[in-house]
Amino acid sequence: MNTPSGLEALIDALRCLPGVGPKSAQRMAYHLLQRDRAGAQQLARALDHAVERITHCAKCNNFSEDEVCALCASARRETNLLCVVEMPADLLMMEQAQCFRGMYFVLMGRLSPLDGVGARELPLDRLVKRARELQCEVILATNFTVEGEATAHYLATLLRAQGIKVSRIARGLPVGGELEHVDSGTLAQAVLERRVIIE
Repeated sequence: MNTPSGLEALIDALRCLPGVGPKSAQRMAYHLLQRDRAGAQQLARALDHAVERITHCAKCNNFSEDEVCALCASARRETNLLCVVEMPADLLMMEQAQCFRGMYFVLMGRLSPLDGVGARELPLDRLVKRARELQCEVILATNFTVEGEATAHYLATLLRAQGIKVSRIARGLPVGGELEHVDSGTLAQAVLERRVIIE
């Protein structure tokens, strides 16, 4: 039996999502078409809107519909601290923990040579520029994974060479843990007990 080309295209499109294989994509497509056409249309509109309108904040590199996001535009944020995180989910977790009132920079990834992500694939020039503009301490809040640690080490070396003070969040977080899965109390303690990185 031949699958309609539109259905095949939908299944292939759904496979771009992380952790979605051919069978999961097929189940999702069938569900959307058979049981939730209104949801499918809403999903299509939301995706179209997001792709058209959402870009990166010119200052922190987080997702934003404006040139400068609301966090960076806020006069209530402290400008003497710049927290570097891997992904927007990590920034969101920091904000939910209410333990940090400074500025952010989102790398949108981490160094991972096995995945083909090197220093050139991360916006490191923008990070250095932002840290210089603010003349602040940079807090490295990358995850405590092998890749996160390698990224923190690389960034510490890069930033210290520019005369920028660098610290790392404390290891109140479990080794191998990721920020978005940590309770807010543990995360708050880790930020409060951050340490200066010594060569």
